[in-house]
Amino acid sequence: MTFRPAPAGAGIRFRRTDLESRPEIEAAADNVADTTRCTTLGKGKARIRTVEHVLAAFHGMGVTNALIELDGPEPPVHDGSAREYTRMIEKAGVQPQEAFLEPCEVPEPIEVQTGESYLAIFPHDRLKISCTSADRQGRHTQFYSVELTPETWRTELARARTFCFFEEIEALIRNGLIRGGSLENAVVIRGDAVLTTEPLRYPDEFVRHKIVDLVGDLTLLGAPLTGHVVAIRPSHTANCELVRRILDRLRRPLAARQAFLPPPAREEKKRPDLKDLVCDGATLDIDQVMQILPHRAPFLMVDRVTKIEGNRLTAIKQVTINEPYFQGHFPAHPIMPGVLQLEAIAQAAGILMLRQAENAGKIAYFMSAEAVKWRKPVRPGAALQIDVELTRARGRIGRAKGVCSVDGETVSEAEVTFMLVGE
Repeated sequence: MTFRPAPAGAGIRFRRTDLESRPEIEAAADNVADTTRCTTLGKGKARIRTVEHVLAAFHGMGVTNALIELDGPEPPVHDGSAREYTRMIEKAGVQPQEAFLEPCEVPEPIEVQTGESYLAIFPHDRLKISCTSADRQGRHTQFYSVELTPETWRTELARARTFCFFEEIEALIRNGLIRGGSLENAVVIRGDAVLTTEPLRYPDEFVRHKIVDLVGDLTLLGAPLTGHVVAIRPSHTANCELVRRILDRLRRPLAARQAFLPPPAREEKKRPDLKDLVCDGATLDIDQVMQILPHRAPFLMVDRVTKIEGNRLTAIKQVTINEPYFQGHFPAHPIMPGVLQLEAIAQAAGILMLRQAENAGKIAYFMSAEAVKWRKPVRPGAALQIDVELTRARGRIGRAKGVCSVDGETVSEAEVTFMLVGE
């Protein structure tokens, strides 16, 4: 792993140097692909696991722009803390930049409850974190509160190591996790005993490491945060959900202000040349997708397009817990409806149909769906990959084969036929 400087406004981003395209993944909430035991970022097929300790080191040291190069899917774990990453930053030094990054300031309390985790943030003039950690049996309950500064980060948090309970190890190994885990990089709790190669670095090291994880996940806001975070048994899932709630709340005043502004002078908008936009080798971000598809939230099922080759296209839909259908499908066991996966296939295929300028702005109506198979449930946090092949495109009628997958495993597939209808 190599830390490199980045220009003002670049943010924190990762680069996979071992992959042919050397893809870069921004440390942003929209790129969270999984939160099982760690935070995983993803873009296209590229993944980087366990980013929270590295991000926490940058956040704790006040660094907002950096490029992190990795020759694999996970940063070196070292001793299970953020100490070595912090030393790397200290050794390189921190350079002030001219551009000002507006901090995130919450105007009112925001709370999140996910499973056994509860988090809330209250207005405060600095970033303060008060955290309680414990296992399900209430063992090793610890509390710690700290205001985050580079000094408190270095002395009070950076050295806290990751930990797990002995009875969890078998399940973690069975699920392909902690493959490099050992007492060299983790503390193991067995009953009342603490197994470690050295004495605990803090008397309350467990809760301090929970704060390290939380600081790392808060980096996904993309800007410094001011507020008092109260966390009870935090988890990466709850941490990332708090980040999304904060971002949603901060965007609300802007939308309200725009609602009361007088309409701008009407200008004749030139429609983008879709042949140039949707061409072989192109990738599309959400703004470009919305220039092509007429769908809008909450029914836009394509977040970005990562690959276009002839009549084939690969797109991504990031499935978050904020999707409105999860309120009823199902509250205690949220699953993405299979029909919406069909809709995602149709929309992805529609992009290929709508690449023709004369079809711009039209809507793809379903006519039929055949050979439909749902193989696995899609849950919040998944990055749904949609691979489609347009097999027919005559006039207004389109037909496509589509496969939806999560982490390389097929979750659904179908052949869909649709008709383009005018604006």
